[in-house]
Amino acid sequence: MTMTNHIHPVSLVGAGPGDPELLTLGALRRLQQADVILADELADARVLALANPAARVLNVGKRGGRPSTNQRFIHELMIREARSGARVVRLKGGDPFVFGRGGEEADALREAGIPVEVVNGITSGLAGPASIGIPVTDRRCTPGVALVTGHNGDAGIAPDWAALVRSRLTLVVYMGVARCETIVAALREAGMRADMPAAVVAAAHTPRQRQAIGCLAELPATIAREGLASPAILVIGEVVALAAGTESLLERLRVGG
Repeated sequence: MTMTNHIHPVSLVGAGPGDPELLTLGALRRLQQADVILADELADARVLALANPAARVLNVGKRGGRPSTNQRFIHELMIREARSGARVVRLKGGDPFVFGRGGEEADALREAGIPVEVVNGITSGLAGPASIGIPVTDRRCTPGVALVTGHNGDAGIAPDWAALVRSRLTLVVYMGVARCETIVAALREAGMRADMPAAVVAAAHTPRQRQAIGCLAELPATIAREGLASPAILVIGEVVALAAGTESLLERLRVGG
């Protein structure tokens, strides 16, 4: 008689931006129950330290501009481990469904007949600005926030920068440091003013966090001068003027008349 292994759902788990204090209880529970963890390069070591000590940790990092694990291989690895009966956690920095290819991985698992669950995490696009006092949706100066990518990849859709400028939304740009000059040029061409407040937050909520605040036109020079590099986000909009340690937006508006 042939025994069939029970297939547990594969958990796509958001590790948050770095600080283990920002993990959800659901994420912590899956990590403690895991047999196998496929860890993204951006998953903080302090988060992995909370996992089941008996779990096998497989590093399957993906970073733009660096050697990365093939996405199809990651799919095959998740499927193979799940079919073996293991409790599999695919641990991803931030949130699996915010520029984390979680949708592609969920589709691959479902197509293979593997159940899947998503455990959301706090994305750096929200946690990074908050770490320096920027409220990305302050109603006094913006109708909302747009999370966009500065690197859409081979098959991705590029942002419509002109439409985003017209929207007056706060722009939070992931993977935009390397293409900052191009992004700034596109925003300026679309009519965004040169002195629009802008910030960059690198390695948010980790011991390596660094940030700089300035204006849109000077953003590429600021990044170069401060030596800021990925992982980092760009924050562009009036709300940046509310960052901790800067002149408040309301005071600036009063002075301006």
